[in-house]
Amino acid sequence: MQKKFISNLALMVLLNLLVKPLAIFGIDAAVQNRVPAEDYGIYFALLNFSFFFNILLDFGINNFTTKNVAQHPQMASKYLGRVLGFRFLLFIIYAIISYAVAIALQWDAYELYLLSFLVFNQFIVALIAYTRSYFGGSLLFKTDAIISVLDRFLLIIFCGALIYLPVTNQPFQIEWFIWIQTACYLLTFIVAVILLFVKFGVPKLKVQPAFSYSIVRQSFPYALLIFLMMIYTRVDSVMVERFHVNGKEEAGYYAMGFRLVNAFFQFAMIFATLLLPIFSRMFQKMEDVRPLLKTSGKLLIGGSFLLGVVSYYNGEFILKLIYSKNIDESILPFQLLMFSFIGMCSTILYGTLLTARGDMRFLNTVSAIGVAVNIGMNSFLIPKYGATGAAIATVITQSAISGLQFIYSIRVLKVSVSLKEALLFVLYVVGLVGICHFLRADSLLSFFAILAASLGSMFLFRIIDLKNLFRVFKREV
Repeated sequence: MQKKFISNLALMVLLNLLVKPLAIFGIDAAVQNRVPAEDYGIYFALLNFSFFFNILLDFGINNFTTKNVAQHPQMASKYLGRVLGFRFLLFIIYAIISYAVAIALQWDAYELYLLSFLVFNQFIVALIAYTRSYFGGSLLFKTDAIISVLDRFLLIIFCGALIYLPVTNQPFQIEWFIWIQTACYLLTFIVAVILLFVKFGVPKLKVQPAFSYSIVRQSFPYALLIFLMMIYTRVDSVMVERFHVNGKEEAGYYAMGFRLVNAFFQFAMIFATLLLPIFSRMFQKMEDVRPLLKTSGKLLIGGSFLLGVVSYYNGEFILKLIYSKNIDESILPFQLLMFSFIGMCSTILYGTLLTARGDMRFLNTVSAIGVAVNIGMNSFLIPKYGATGAAIATVITQSAISGLQFIYSIRVLKVSVSLKEALLFVLYVVGLVGICHFLRADSLLSFFAILAASLGSMFLFRIIDLKNLFRVFKREV
């Protein structure tokens, strides 16, 4: 299983490296540079608001499907049509609740108009994710990898033409960006559905109340977990826009730092995409997950420390590479958010492990604590400190949740860490701090030198263990 994990991880990272950075920094950041800060701020707040209730589009079905298809492949196509039919009913409920809450938050007609497209986009994204849960659960990682980047690839083509080619003389409008996203999601969904039907057959759409109730009952723990996680990771941007006196501008500043964290987070989520079905199958076969846990943990958490430390010491230089305005207001939120990324990566690893193991009560309890801590701290910090206050709350929340999950995982799986391994990791982090403290980026050449030295330390302190990787590819370990 380690060999399958590492080989498919390399493929998915390669595809994502080719597509997603260009989409995030060449398109999304370019849009923010071209529209007023308040326009992007309201878009960012509405986008994150649209995530709040999208659990109603999924209700944990994707994680449930991935886990069960991995453990029982013969059941893959049995319920496909009935689940798809049920999801259309969920969309109606999701749209009604989203609009009701948006109206209660007193967003105006123009903002509700933008929200309508974002709500529809969430529905299409949820359907795409559902098709991917079948591919992932069947360990068809190559197909899953292609679908995972297709919408961003299309966005680069369509939106890139509008931004960089002389297509129009009008200033770029935030509505254009939303409309193009809608078109890209629809095209990706069509391709995903065709591939799904080729593999599993064409289903007949049905809505059966008894079946729907059964799905809700079985998926509820997964749905609750996703909902709680969505709240404590997305509520900050909405609260910044609503609670601060200059909310729209502060939300725009927060978005500048959050974009980079979200870009790295998407790469980190590749681990979850691969590990959930692999861990699930290993638990089902009663195989030892600890070797794979250690290998993936070194790569994921070690990499998050590298990005966090480098970004903290070189935050201003990094932001100036991407943005042309509002740099000073965004530096501290960005630095803090990059430290929260370490906790996010730990949660990806241990949360995925515990989901595959079925420890949903613990995960939901911890996430509920996270929601309470995050909302409480945001309510106190945002009115005074704006984007910086939201970033502080995020660091504390992510650190607390990841710490609890780590301790629980170590205890229940009896994972032992040798003194040598612990010492090497501490020396690795100290080495990163030393590199970034004494080498400061003032040009692209110096910045790449810092990255090269930091990456070299991963090999020096065996965060990336070449001997183990070679052994994995010679035989299954």
